[in-house]
Amino acid sequence: MSGIRQEKIASLLKRELAIVFQRETNTWFNGRFITITQVRMSPDLTLAKVYLSIMASKDKTADLEMIRSNTWQIKKRLASTAGKHLRKMPDLNFYIDDSLDHYEAIDRLLKD
Repeated sequence: MSGIRQEKIASLLKRELAIVFQRETNTWFNGRFITITQVRMSPDLTLAKVYLSIMASKDKTADLEMIRSNTWQIKKRLASTAGKHLRKMPDLNFYIDDSLDHYEAIDRLLKD
């Protein structure tokens, strides 16, 4: 169960990360269309698990590694915008959100 503070910080990070990914998609991510689907905070607010959806990608694991290699740049940009609202900038861990893939697979199975 997450607390109110965790949810507020997760919402703030999700909003600010969306802006960062939108502005830097051409320079850092080779023009990929990346959407932040969810941000989950640890109870001590030192770790943020960021779930991403990457559209029209053939190799999502390679794209995820590209994003992970730019984590320090993302965190630095995020600290400049959201850092004034936080005591300490949390570490960012990125994951692929595959819930849409599961939904499509279940939908296909139900149609057959």
